[in-house]
Amino acid sequence: MANAFFNVPVAKNEPVRAYAPGTAEHSSLIAKYHELKNQAPIDVPMYIGAQKVHTSNKVAMTMPHDHQAVLGHFSLGEASHVHDAIAAALAAKTAWAALPWEERAAVFLRAADLLAGPFRDRMNAATMLAQSKNVFQAEIDAACELIDFFRFNVQYMTQIYKEQPESLPGMWNRLEYRPLEGFVFAITPFNFTSIAANLCAAPAMMGNVVVWKPAETQVYSAQVIMELFEAAGLPAGVINMITVDGPTAGDIIFKHPDFAGLHFTGSTAVFRQLWKNIASHIDAFRTYPRIVGETGGKDFVMVHQSAKAAEVATALSRGAFEFQGQKCSAASRAYVPESLWPEVKRIFVEQVSSFKQGSPEDTSNFVNAVIDERAFDKIAAYIDYTKAQADAQIITGGNYDKSKGYFIEPTTIVTTNPKFRTMVEEIFGPVLTIYVYPDAQFEATLDLLDQTSEYALTGSIISTDRYAIQLATTKLANAAGNFYINDKPTGAVVGQQPFGGARGSGTNDKAGAAMNLLRWVSARTIKETFVPPTDYRYPFLG
Repeated sequence: MANAFFNVPVAKNEPVRAYAPGTAEHSSLIAKYHELKNQAPIDVPMYIGAQKVHTSNKVAMTMPHDHQAVLGHFSLGEASHVHDAIAAALAAKTAWAALPWEERAAVFLRAADLLAGPFRDRMNAATMLAQSKNVFQAEIDAACELIDFFRFNVQYMTQIYKEQPESLPGMWNRLEYRPLEGFVFAITPFNFTSIAANLCAAPAMMGNVVVWKPAETQVYSAQVIMELFEAAGLPAGVINMITVDGPTAGDIIFKHPDFAGLHFTGSTAVFRQLWKNIASHIDAFRTYPRIVGETGGKDFVMVHQSAKAAEVATALSRGAFEFQGQKCSAASRAYVPESLWPEVKRIFVEQVSSFKQGSPEDTSNFVNAVIDERAFDKIAAYIDYTKAQADAQIITGGNYDKSKGYFIEPTTIVTTNPKFRTMVEEIFGPVLTIYVYPDAQFEATLDLLDQTSEYALTGSIISTDRYAIQLATTKLANAAGNFYINDKPTGAVVGQQPFGGARGSGTNDKAGAAMNLLRWVSARTIKETFVPPTDYRYPFLG
């Protein structure tokens, strides 16, 4: 029996591979991409306990950049499968919670090494195929960020467990961190494979059991995640993956007495509705549920007149259009001083006009397709709206085509109206709106920026003037949970920039930090007195 305190391997960020054409890593990944693309269509089951559950109701999984090509199907479940998943999770709970922490840590450390090695190409290729990420975006997400989540969360877990109270003479105070009393429901988005895995893995690492509902457009890579967990030795029932209609799942889960927590990434409107649903059934739960959510964003780039035009243009072109603007953190609005605008515009338009767009298998393509037809139609409607307005003009893109894939050109709008619709509403696509402001109104524009959006996820200030940087940092203190100085507002790295926002952007519980893991434990204080008193009388009684 182990009777020592163990030091886990020191977490270090996984190196990002460059995938330069002609290298072995490039050839290997593209070969895996074609292998998966050309294999017979697969049938993805639900993972409920030790069972892989198939149903007769199948949903096609297609490539966003070639939506006629079917990669396979997944089984659409029903209410009975939700009940089964909850039962499987609760059946696994006692043994998993009682497992020593170092054994749980070993599962996820093994998962990290498996992903860094034999699973890397497959996870990246699956993300490229089904989520239309280019090779670099897949690498920084599906491989590196997920590896980092596993490794750093193990390190944070040990830091939490080591946090103990002081003890006075004659007593011993201890603090234990129990998993929540019940199960956690994880609802995950399509846009980051790493987020999908982390939202179920983080609570599980702390001893919880999980029912996981991935986005339908991410199920293809979600299966690879489940296979990774299996290969790492995660016991059956700890994480149960169901592919069930959202309202069907919610109607059961949010009334269940053992519902203990929600780990969510998705839209603000959905999160608010879920919170209301949970609140309406608060009397039914054994404990008050933990609610953790990262939701929408209307992320900004604020530019001061002292900024360098080329740096601004690059922050905008990368920040707005990498992964087709489908990042929670993507630059969606920018404020540029009029003295700098002509040069910024020249460089920016030149950069965006040089983008190649197409399939991820051609790694010279900078942008690919948006995720599905619903997203395509929503984004196209914003572009059409803009074309009909007198107070805005499109300076890049503006065209779209879904005949083969859901392709939308990187579109840039310049408006004279700082409250123009596309400056305010979340679009979640390759659309950037720029407002050009008078240089002398920098401080007033900071106030305008802060008051324009309901969101507060990411943002940046670009300037060489330290007074301007300090002013922006102060006045925008609540406008972004992740704030960048002289950088684009995307690219948070686990262990370096814990991610999350407030206001309409979520509960700011910072994925990739110890504060997130603390949400999935319930602390118990234990005080032991070595020599208890034998008489009730205190000295003051005389």
